[in-house]
Amino acid sequence: MKKTLLLTLFAASSMAASAQMTEDELKYQSMEDVNKVVDLTLDSLEKASTARPLAGSSRKGSNPVLFLVGNSTMRTGTLGNGDNGQWGWGYFAHEYFDENKITVENQALGGTSSRTFYKRLWPDVKKGIKPGDYVIIELGHNDNGPFDSGRARATIKGISATDSLEVTIKETGVHETVYSYGEYMRRFVRETRALGAHPILMSLTPRNAYDEKNPGHVVRVNQTFGLWARQIAEEMGCPFIDLNEISAQKYDQMTEWKYNYHFYLDHIHTSAFGAKLNARSAVEGILASDNTELQPLKAMMINTQLPTTGVKREAGKPVVFITGDSTVKNTDRDEDGMWGWGSQATDIFDTDKITVFNNAQAGRSCRSYLREGRWDKVYNDLQPGDFVLIQFGHNDAGNELDHGKARNDITGTADSSHVYRVRTDKEVRNEVVYTFGWYLCKMIDDVRQKGATPILVSLTPRNEWPGGKIERRNNSFGKWYREVVAKTAVEFVDLHNITADALDEIGQNDAKEYFKKDHTHTSKKGAKLNAQSIAKGLRKINSPLVKYLK
Repeated sequence: MKKTLLLTLFAASSMAASAQMTEDELKYQSMEDVNKVVDLTLDSLEKASTARPLAGSSRKGSNPVLFLVGNSTMRTGTLGNGDNGQWGWGYFAHEYFDENKITVENQALGGTSSRTFYKRLWPDVKKGIKPGDYVIIELGHNDNGPFDSGRARATIKGISATDSLEVTIKETGVHETVYSYGEYMRRFVRETRALGAHPILMSLTPRNAYDEKNPGHVVRVNQTFGLWARQIAEEMGCPFIDLNEISAQKYDQMTEWKYNYHFYLDHIHTSAFGAKLNARSAVEGILASDNTELQPLKAMMINTQLPTTGVKREAGKPVVFITGDSTVKNTDRDEDGMWGWGSQATDIFDTDKITVFNNAQAGRSCRSYLREGRWDKVYNDLQPGDFVLIQFGHNDAGNELDHGKARNDITGTADSSHVYRVRTDKEVRNEVVYTFGWYLCKMIDDVRQKGATPILVSLTPRNEWPGGKIERRNNSFGKWYREVVAKTAVEFVDLHNITADALDEIGQNDAKEYFKKDHTHTSKKGAKLNAQSIAKGLRKINSPLVKYLK
């Protein structure tokens, strides 16, 4: 028999009133808004509808569409374009699907609960769904707060199919019947199938909160929304992906600092780092599922393997990865051309004991090296016992923060950032830009997470001679390197000053032989000198990498 209770029964909210409540009354108390985030309200629904795609409009011919149904953790902000530094994982989901076989439509909207999405947005989404499509449903973050006022988006706790609550929204006078979270999930699943499409239920993305009862582990939702979504999936024979657990396990492996920067501005909305992590977790969950309903979807997926450098490992030998810019890796071919010191690394390292892999790229700064995914390839390849030489700086300064090559960082080493509207010849996008030191700290932290050893290397000196002495950048990059060293206790090879000392002894006229075409890039002779400075610097700090030197 269906139970229907009036909201007026539950107006009391004090501890004393709660103590007097019946079992049914306690059951119908709404969940606390633990997120404490001021999110989009549906006042902006008309504006948001113009930004969200018309359901089914991405379809190519008779190909299926993967619809994403969710809240701000899937699509942050009205436009969903990261203009406030927050990104939902739905923005990156398309990168894992072959657009010639299936298109991805992010129909999520910030601020919605399972109740408000089902009532306000779902009818229009259904108009675009056809047989053979897929629908991912990930809702729950906003199923809390008041039932009948403000955002009025709370659902009844649990998965009851019979309980409901009659409410009248105070601000509008609109009458509404509220159901349990699980009942809304049933309706999404049932109605998706009625259209001949395939529903996929997912648990919520993790919040930025550690579990007080389980130190070092992030909070799970496996006793609330994660449990309820799983129960409905099992009841209805629907695929279930525990996105919350997959992502949380990754967060558990991170330092607190790294965990924190996967979120931006608050503890629920993700930065681009967090959104990409959740997108990959969703994909990994689909791939790991043994539900046969997902087999056709798996066949349409791409980029499922982590990107790597392609380094060839030899048994028993660690790898020393070299990262940097054109002063580390240049054309490295013409005897009379420009060379990076990484090309000469085999002159200082014993390749019978260690594999040298030069993964530097000309023209890159810390920021662009990371943005282009080059750092991720190194990170994914790292194994315990490896080493990473990190040397950036030449391309990190200038006036191209938000235009041109958009590769400059914010100066300094503060743990700070700013959202820039980046406009280049190729695209217009929003990007969170951090300080030079922040990027170095990230790389150092990543290397240590994988059990490898980071070694910071200062930038090569330029062929500039103010006052008859070679230019030194000890009041800018040199200062910032040392601040990072003080913060992280990372090993530091001061290549800049070691080579500068050598060039001062050589003299301004003879030093010309060590550079090529301009004041920054080295000849082969200069590259050899810088490589020798690396060896000298490693010995000076008694680095563990010394035992692999010739």
